[in-house]
Amino acid sequence: MSTLNLGLVLIILGFMLETKMGESMRFELDSGQTKCISEDIRTNAMSVGKYAIVNPHQGSLPPSHKLTVKVSSPYGHSYHIGEDVDSGNFAFTATENGAYTSCFWAINHQPPVKITIDFVWRAGVAAKDWSQVAKKGQVDTMEFELKQLYDTVTYIHEEMHYLREREEEMQHLNNETNSTMAALSFFSIALCLSVAGLQVWHLKTFFQRKKLL
Repeated sequence: MSTLNLGLVLIILGFMLETKMGESMRFELDSGQTKCISEDIRTNAMSVGKYAIVNPHQGSLPPSHKLTVKVSSPYGHSYHIGEDVDSGNFAFTATENGAYTSCFWAINHQPPVKITIDFVWRAGVAAKDWSQVAKKGQVDTMEFELKQLYDTVTYIHEEMHYLREREEEMQHLNNETNSTMAALSFFSIALCLSVAGLQVWHLKTFFQRKKLL
């Protein structure tokens, strides 16, 4: 494969990875308010994040611009907690499949202020520091690109396998739900027929007692 074609493949895969595994944003938060952001991460995937309050003026940040930040797993395990901070970062290897959550709480302040936050969250291959890999390995450009491409393709393969497992779990859940709904429908029909039969028997008995039949 030529260097040009290899570079083109890397650009395409890189774009896919940035879209799928990278979360870079800027959002606003009012005093006393909370915002949570979730990211679906599979087991054993590396995840890194960085956040910082945007300084509205020159110099140091005012006391009103403070956050409490918590990063937690789908089952509530905490991976990062920052209290009364204006910036921070976190890194962890996921031990559970599912949606990991980063929550930001702005401290109460009177009068209320609006805080602007820059937040970058990456997982998988996108979380790897490739510049450090190239420096430590002392590899040339082609070897570096091949290693990056190999790790990228490996991650995509693992991600497809993970999505296939999630699809099978959802299919199994749908089948169980359909079976439960069918059983409930049958029970409802049987109950309605039983009630209707009792009503007919009661009316028949009533009319016989009144000698109308």
